[in-house]
Amino acid sequence: MIDTGDIDVFLGLDVGKGEHHATAVTPAGKKAFDRRLPNTEPKLRELFAKLQAKHGTVLVVVDQPASIGALPLAVARDMGCPVAYLPGLTMRRIADLYPGEAKTDARDAFIIADAARAMSHTLRALDGEDETIAELEMIVGFDDDLAGEATRVTNRLHGLLTQIHPSLERVLGPRLQHPAVLTLLEQFGSPTQIRKAGRRRLVTLLRPKAPRMAERLVEDIFTALDEQTVTVPGTDAAALIVPSLAASLNAVLDQRKLLAARIEELLESHPLSKVLTSMPGVGVRTGARILIEVGDGSTFPTAGHLAAYAGLAPATRSSGSSIRGEQPSRRGNKQLKRAFFLSAFAALGDPASRAYYDRKISQGKHHTQALLCLARRRADVLFAMLRDGTFYEPQPAKAAWPAETALRGRTIPEMHRGI
Repeated sequence: MIDTGDIDVFLGLDVGKGEHHATAVTPAGKKAFDRRLPNTEPKLRELFAKLQAKHGTVLVVVDQPASIGALPLAVARDMGCPVAYLPGLTMRRIADLYPGEAKTDARDAFIIADAARAMSHTLRALDGEDETIAELEMIVGFDDDLAGEATRVTNRLHGLLTQIHPSLERVLGPRLQHPAVLTLLEQFGSPTQIRKAGRRRLVTLLRPKAPRMAERLVEDIFTALDEQTVTVPGTDAAALIVPSLAASLNAVLDQRKLLAARIEELLESHPLSKVLTSMPGVGVRTGARILIEVGDGSTFPTAGHLAAYAGLAPATRSSGSSIRGEQPSRRGNKQLKRAFFLSAFAALGDPASRAYYDRKISQGKHHTQALLCLARRRADVLFAMLRDGTFYEPQPAKAAWPAETALRGRTIPEMHRGI
């Protein structure tokens, strides 16, 4: 929770690409400023200085801290103004408490400012001084875009190969992102072209990319080719498309490799890196995402707040005698939820994690439910690790999993405690 006791004026910014709508309210709820504001540094500085001179300490609150909201926050910090973030979904729910149904920039800016004044518990702190996290956020966001593009192109290749030669797709499909398979498809885009190349040429082509698999893969390919004698309409067109898609997928995967190296570099340079990666199942990408979204955990009063923010806290449904029970939450930060879920899945090789997962399965939960339970427990553990400054210490498989007992570990060096 952000302390607003010393704030003299609350400035809400409904940010936009070319201009923002700015509304300032005093602690008494009176408007001190309400108009459009160009998204330029001189105009932003002019407004912040005017409010500081007339009222005192200015809290600048935005509904979008990145992208179009980055410049106002940077200028505010440079001028010594505290800053905060009101999540968009929270703002929309708060908006229902205000009269009127209009959706205007002016109304939104006022709601942001007034929510900061009257409901400070809804605000999230912004630690913009950490350049590592800022760079990580940009690179990880781009990596997420590339991952989506890789999935799209891979699915397109699956579809084309299945259409023209299902047997060949069954051989190449599971290895479609392997460099050897992509090299093959870049040069030979149809079953006919692959057959004409011959076994010896294909083995020579694939061996540098797959020394152990080349000969076996080529034999599997020719076995699959022998299973289909007819040519499906559209095969000639696919021969033009497949090499292009394979080249695109190869380029995207190469970009992701470069980004992964930079993400790992940045993550390792952050003091909390070793804390995060000491937990089983937390790798470079999941660790980076957790660091971006959670930071040092200080913005969350309890582990329950962190779990709720990640969408891992179950939603209780109770109404009379007909509706009772709990359901997975559909709210929360979906990227953070995905990171916790994937790390829980990756941690099933850890004895303590596996024991907890098996216990949930024995209680009648299916695979996804059990993984969500494990992800929630791991969120509790991670919160305690960040709070107490301890590394994860594995426990015997038979040991209980309370968050407090699972953290008997080493202490982060004193130089890291300030993060």
